Amino acid sequence: MALFFMRKASTAELDAFYPIRAECQVDVPKTRFRLRAGKTLSARRWHAAFSEDGHLDIAKVLRRIQRGGVHPAIKGVVWEFLLGCFDPNSTFDDRNQLRQGRREQYSRLKSECQKMVPVIGSGKFLTTPIITDDGQPIEESANGNTSNNGGDANHATSDKKVIQWKLFLHQIGLDVVRTDRSLVFYESQAHQAKLWDILSVYAWVDNDIGYVQGMNDICSPMVILIDNEADAFWCFERAMRRLRENFRCSASSIGVQSQLSTLSQVIKTIDPKLHQHLEDLDGGEYLFAFRMLMVLFRREFSFVDSLYLWELMWAMEYNPNIFSSYEVPSGGATPSNVNDKELKQYGKFERNIVKTGYTEKHGALSVFLVASVLETKQKQLLKEATGLDDVVKILGDITGNLDAKKACNEALRIHKKYLKTVKQ
Repeated sequence: MALFFMRKASTAELDAFYPIRAECQVDVPKTRFRLRAGKTLSARRWHAAFSEDGHLDIAKVLRRIQRGGVHPAIKGVVWEFLLGCFDPNSTFDDRNQLRQGRREQYSRLKSECQKMVPVIGSGKFLTTPIITDDGQPIEESANGNTSNNGGDANHATSDKKVIQWKLFLHQIGLDVVRTDRSLVFYESQAHQAKLWDILSVYAWVDNDIGYVQGMNDICSPMVILIDNEADAFWCFERAMRRLRENFRCSASSIGVQSQLSTLSQVIKTIDPKLHQHLEDLDGGEYLFAFRMLMVLFRREFSFVDSLYLWELMWAMEYNPNIFSSYEVPSGGATPSNVNDKELKQYGKFERNIVKTGYTEKHGALSVFLVASVLETKQKQLLKEATGLDDVVKILGDITGNLDAKKACNEALRIHKKYLKTVKQ
């Protein structure tokens, strides 16, 4: 009985942080994550992990996250470390200085965008085009979210970068409207506009990829968890450093192609029978796993569970050199000799890689997570799947039924088995 009331209290606490709209309660996947005293990283444990001047005991933090996730009250600040925004060996003063510099940099980038499209930063956003493919302005947005773009938006341009960026803006707006619609948070136009602003500025900064549908799903949690828009932007920017290749698409290839190839190799190695069956169904390219890898299982889990999954993955993949690898072009290499004490500063997944010296570029934990899902459904796939539609349907049934921690632990087991086999 006591356990029942503890679970109920945990659910109520989570609901208070991420309330669901009343009309969506029935449709959203059920949340399996529970706050667990002694396992979940609490605010008290988090603050206790810092020294007096601000150095973070990252080994202690990783251990706790890998046991029970992060309490919603501190997710945003913890994610900043997991994603490499800050160095655990820095001081409070170091980080305050770095944070202030980044906020000023974001302000400059946003101002640059505002000069071209003044609706940015106005609390509104676009859902209809403001420019034609050849750079001619389109008069007056018809969606009601903006009345007059003003500034450079009303003038023709021949600059290819500017044209492409302006063409992204209404696409971003249409995706923003569809993002996490079940959450009360996005009933606010100001919150939708914050998401649109961040994605629009990022599309301007990332000349190479710009904006691709799915980035909204990655960015949305940062917008919800981190109040300051600039801080949320840089957290998203760090997440994209890991994921941006997923979004690189051309006429001949898709962004996650390399990860799908690795997935194919993993299943072929650990479960040749399943791989052969999928090959016989013309599924050997594993395109049915495209969405899982593209947006890190956002569709397969409830909102709360997807956040839990992400922080488990990022904690397991954590490398203490991540900050320097982003800040210093030549930095961030993992030392060849890592002692046992230093190994504790690595996540479980990364630790396996360091121990074996395996450096396959696209062997991310997410690939082994998909492999763990396939292994969970192996018997059903072999028995019932007579075509790719069956494979998609069987995998679709996992929505809301996956346990994030069990899936990650199974992924780690498969990863170890794969490394051992490859090494032999």
